Amino acid sequence: MSTTEQRIAIVTGAARGIGAATAIRLAAEGRAVAVLDLEESACKDTVQQITAAGGRAIAVGADVSDEAQVEAAVAKVAEELGAPTILVNNAGVLRDNLLFKMSASDWDTVMNVHLRGAFLMTRAVQKHMVDAKFGRVVNLSSSSALGNRGQVNYSAAKAGMQGFTKTLAFELGKFGVTANAVAPGFIATDMTAATAARVGMGFEEFQAAAATQIPVQRVGRPEDVAGAIAFFTGDDAGFVSGQVLYVAGGPLN
Repeated sequence: MSTTEQRIAIVTGAARGIGAATAIRLAAEGRAVAVLDLEESACKDTVQQITAAGGRAIAVGADVSDEAQVEAAVAKVAEELGAPTILVNNAGVLRDNLLFKMSASDWDTVMNVHLRGAFLMTRAVQKHMVDAKFGRVVNLSSSSALGNRGQVNYSAAKAGMQGFTKTLAFELGKFGVTANAVAPGFIATDMTAATAARVGMGFEEFQAAAATQIPVQRVGRPEDVAGAIAFFTGDDAGFVSGQVLYVAGGPLN
């Protein structure tokens, strides 16, 4: 990290999976990290891993789709760690079903967490980035943005994250803020384990089947995604903005 000032990062959905791996990776690169998830207590393990390695981290509980909770969470981070200038919008949920079986609640829940949550978090943090004349926003999209059976809500939300990202790049670039998106393919997480259970497959079998369709012949790990996110948050990515990077083990059709 070229700056002598420790930068403050917020990672949403950071209690487990991609979010936890990202928080740990950013801490290893010298960031102070706010580990944010729906329940503060769920962030304990991620925070302990960071602090045990000598890093700075706090746990923050907030529903990213709730405006008041988001404002309070960002204020807490600014008070306890410092003004946040790195934001990773990773929080997400699945409510998979075929269109004719999908409830309006399942649609709304996915849209609220992914899109409303990213909007509220970014709006709350951008003021600190503008003041600092430096900022990095990384939004989690997905290969499902290209369409995926049984995920009309999730696919729409993740495609929306790409448009959101590109618009942020236009609006915030003049303030020294970049915005990029990372779109994972199959990553072994609790969410993909839940998908395996939904279709009636064991998780190991599910991963093995998925790997046969991936050019590198393996499924992804949370750390694979964390590495891409870490690049976008660094000084070396200052001239990269409005981009979508697929982390999927090969090209997608």
